[in-house]
Amino acid sequence: MLQEILPARHTGKSRFKRWFNSRDMDLFIWFNQGVPVRFLLSYNKLKNEHAFGWAQDEGLNHYRVDTGEEFAGSYKQSPIMFEAESDFDARQLAHDFLRRSDNIEASLADFIFARLLEYPAAGSKLAGKHLNRDTAINNS
Repeated sequence: MLQEILPARHTGKSRFKRWFNSRDMDLFIWFNQGVPVRFLLSYNKLKNEHAFGWAQDEGLNHYRVDTGEEFAGSYKQSPIMFEAESDFDARQLAHDFLRRSDNIEASLADFIFARLLEYPAAGSKLAGKHLNRDTAINNS
């Protein structure tokens, strides 16, 4: 279950950030005047970590994460995100997110869920189907 990490903090551009964490998933959301303007959802943190991002001015992105822990016997390096080269199942990620989102306001969880389903790979797999939070939870 995603749990909010407190305290939330403000960045220099008066953007408010919230962080939700679980064993295998992190969600960072940036707000401007109470409206989400960016989020980053990292998943598969325990193996083969990836991240899905959305920004109001950039749209959707999918990344693979180099955690900086690849080389035994050396110091941990800073994680780096690279554009992912392979497709992923955005619909499955949307369902996984919903299963962990009980501690997130429904309107915010619905917003994240909808962005996940907008990803091109999800759109092609959902051709003609309409999903919302209730139907997704009932069908998982």
